[in-house]
Amino acid sequence: MNKLMLPSGYRNAELLHQKLQAEPEQSWIHAGQHRAVYLFHEMSQRVPAYKDFLHKHHLNPASIKTFADFHKIPPLNKDNYLRAYPKEALCWDGTFPQGRWVISTTSGSTGEPYYFPRESTQDRQYAITAELYLRNNFQIQDKSTLYIVAFPMGAWIGGLFTYEALRLAAENGDYNLSIITPGIHKQEVINAVKQLGNNYDQIIIGAYAPFLKDILSDGLREGIRWDSYDLGFVFSAEAFTEKFRDYVIETCRLKSAYTSTLNHYGTVDLGTMAHETPESILIRRLLVEQNALTALFPEPVRQPTFAQYNPELFYFEEEEHSLLCTAFSGLPLVRYDLRDYGGVLSRSEAHDRLKGAGFDITQEIERHGLSKNIWNLPFVYVYERNDFSVSYYAFLIYPDMVRRALQADIVSSSLTGKFTMYSDYADDGRQKLHVHIELNHGLTPSTELALVIGQHLHQHLIRESSEYRETVKMVGEEAHPVIHLWTYEDATYFRPGTKQKWVIT
Repeated sequence: MNKLMLPSGYRNAELLHQKLQAEPEQSWIHAGQHRAVYLFHEMSQRVPAYKDFLHKHHLNPASIKTFADFHKIPPLNKDNYLRAYPKEALCWDGTFPQGRWVISTTSGSTGEPYYFPRESTQDRQYAITAELYLRNNFQIQDKSTLYIVAFPMGAWIGGLFTYEALRLAAENGDYNLSIITPGIHKQEVINAVKQLGNNYDQIIIGAYAPFLKDILSDGLREGIRWDSYDLGFVFSAEAFTEKFRDYVIETCRLKSAYTSTLNHYGTVDLGTMAHETPESILIRRLLVEQNALTALFPEPVRQPTFAQYNPELFYFEEEEHSLLCTAFSGLPLVRYDLRDYGGVLSRSEAHDRLKGAGFDITQEIERHGLSKNIWNLPFVYVYERNDFSVSYYAFLIYPDMVRRALQADIVSSSLTGKFTMYSDYADDGRQKLHVHIELNHGLTPSTELALVIGQHLHQHLIRESSEYRETVKMVGEEAHPVIHLWTYEDATYFRPGTKQKWVIT
């Protein structure tokens, strides 16, 4: 029998919301610590791979008696654990074939895709989380709602996980909540708004930020007046700037910057682990507005996703600016290294640091009328990955994918093989993939060569990445990478004598 379970009290969203407001933050943290230790001991007895992993690391499970001992446990990751053992050994009692799983996959951009099994309790766990924020932000208890799921619907986690959670939430709370699942088919999203939107008090669109920009722009061209609907938006998969949020707010005339949008922090490994709340959005917007990001975060310019999490469901730790998470899941994981650059802040610590920087968050919460939307939960922040990948239309493009394209005979004779890439948003809100490429000695940049390289890279990505391929189908020419050619050893990106920086984020 699978040991994945929900804690008691996670059936009624209204009562849980009251509990999140009434109980002190420390009680949630202590509950999370207790559950993390419990999970460790269950895994050490019943997960074959974990037994072997602990044995190889010379750790006696009996030595972990309290949470004070928890940091002695060696972290897990894909390489030292998930890819090192067969699936059945990673499951409770080694029973993978006997499970009733829904299986999602990573993109496989750094190698073979990894398949993560998910079972029904994870769906119920996300359902109660979604129900909480749908009530807190969008008042689904009072409004008839059409939720348009515009996340990818294939083997990836976003679309199907969201659909199942919404279906369960609608049934659990008996809400007037309808769901349609066009996935990343923009025209179908637009058609749903045109044909169904006026039948509901509000429309919520769940979409990756770059896709939403295309949906809004195409909708405007087709005559949709977005400001004629009561709209809300749920994002996932990547960080975006407050400038992008402002664009959405202005385009759709949203009622509130704090309750009309929210972003998730989740992975295929563990599902949805945290999400923005009215308080986290308020804090981030204040820090951006006052150019004071370093009051809470390590970097002065980049804006991390800043979310609250329930430590009783997902227990986060920070080690050297890397995030570890402990959670019951299809493949249970203790101190799992997410390979994400970020950190953890208790709510009390965040408030103290903000006060020291001149911000009175309690006063700001009251001023913006958000007192009824506040939860006593800690914060987690996460940046886009450094020197590892580029997030583009909500999936990852890795340097090795581009590197292989530039080594092909058709272009390699003109290039050194060095490049730097990043993604950004153009003035019209569309996301662009930029690739800066170094030419061989003696060659000068030309429009013709840039076109050849760009077309070759585009075709290469179509072949190698199913997500890029699907994006091209939906977005068309806008998905093409933008190629910038530079002369040999140009100091802008290719200064001699320094380590090549493949990715800028």
